[in-house]
Amino acid sequence: MEKLAAECQSAGYPGTLIPYKCDLSNEEEILSMFSAIKTLHQGVDVCINNAGLARPEPLLSGKTEGWRTMIDVNVMAVSICTREAYQSMKERSIDDGHIININSMNGHSVVPQSVVHFYSATKYAVTALTEGLRQELREAKTHIRATCLKAEDMANAVIYVLSAPPHVQIGDIQMRPTEQIS
Repeated sequence: MEKLAAECQSAGYPGTLIPYKCDLSNEEEILSMFSAIKTLHQGVDVCINNAGLARPEPLLSGKTEGWRTMIDVNVMAVSICTREAYQSMKERSIDDGHIININSMNGHSVVPQSVVHFYSATKYAVTALTEGLRQELREAKTHIRATCLKAEDMANAVIYVLSAPPHVQIGDIQMRPTEQIS
């Protein structure tokens, strides 16, 4: 994120990208982070949900604690950050904000490795949450945009998405190495 912040600044994009460290499995820390952002910068115009983790916990033999940790970080934190970012934008009448969820190819296909099946489920949830968010934003009659990107090669995609004109909604971008079969 530090590199992306530097690239955005050197490219002359308006605004400031400020990475912030927070335990995303703890809602109080998330709320504290948004409070600090409000105090220091009036609020959020762009939210990039980038955190995610995988635990080797198969469905047939995995530990509940590992599953819960993946849900807390990969699903709940994304949802809480999304809600708080939207509320921040709404409070300040920001109608051209953006919420970007950095996802994984596992959010679009299940690989034949039992240790990642539950992780894949959490990433499919991110895909569904992003589409649901797009629908809710449309129902709210706002021009705030929601995009789901895969982690692979995402820095260029984030810059591309953020530079799109306000009337353009880039909903999903899938990127994979040219050598990858599927």
